[in-house]
Amino acid sequence: MGTPAPIPPSSSVSIPASANEYIEQELDKRLTAIETADVFKGHAISVNGPLIFGVDDILRSAVEKRCKKEQADRLVILLTTPGGYAETVQRMVETVRHHYALVDFVVPNYAYSAGTVFVMSGDAIYMDYYSRLGPIDPQVDSAKGHQVSALGTLEKYNSLIEKSQNGTITTAEVQLLIDGFDQGELYHYEQARDLSIALLEEWLVKYKFKNWKTTQTRKIPVTDQMKKDAASRIGGVLNNTKKWHSHGYGISMDVLQRDPEINLLIDDYGDDPILSEKIRCYHELLSDYMVKRSLEGVIHSLRDYRPFM
Repeated sequence: MGTPAPIPPSSSVSIPASANEYIEQELDKRLTAIETADVFKGHAISVNGPLIFGVDDILRSAVEKRCKKEQADRLVILLTTPGGYAETVQRMVETVRHHYALVDFVVPNYAYSAGTVFVMSGDAIYMDYYSRLGPIDPQVDSAKGHQVSALGTLEKYNSLIEKSQNGTITTAEVQLLIDGFDQGELYHYEQARDLSIALLEEWLVKYKFKNWKTTQTRKIPVTDQMKKDAASRIGGVLNNTKKWHSHGYGISMDVLQRDPEINLLIDDYGDDPILSEKIRCYHELLSDYMVKRSLEGVIHSLRDYRPFM
């Protein structure tokens, strides 16, 4: 066998130093295919993992780095998350809105809890039949040092109070009511819930509803108060634990569109087979790569791959 011919020097040839570098270059190609799609034509960034404290700092650095190289009016965020903290989401929204006039969200798989609040800050939301959002159930730190469901804790506490008032509470439940709940923590949980709802309502009116001029069926002019009422209704429904039952309940695109209490405009990227394939190919490679490297969180923009867990 002869000796392989050497690769001629060229500024356009990049030889990966490792398998990881090769995969990250492939992720760049697939992300570029998404951000150059006709429907977007802007920057794209992928946020995959829990929205914990510190992720807002990483997002800020990634966005600033990209914007120093080139400017764009639109940012497309590919979001996959089990949820996180409302405070983190608030800073992330303020960061991307500082740099971009338009922010769209693509949900290739799921964006639960605080992730749903994040998505509601978009000018447009892209899902397909497989995508899921979730109830607004912010995660908070307990005194024991782990994350708990704010709504679940409040729901249990209120249930025990109600049983106590109507005389049906058991001795064991009385002890749980005495020992199991810290009033300071409960107040913190209420604050987290209220912040999540307030942010969702504010962002829906400011961004998602900004071009809502007439009602869909009766063609009635839409007033600012109608936008606020619709946002308040959606916030209330997504905060209704009795309707959704669990933190991890997946709310489909069809439910978001057709439930009369929500009735939210969602763009179905599944209607565009080419775009759908680009999103799926990117998301599957990123997910596989995160498993390979045992990573729980990553922010990826063009030529910038940042693990955070």
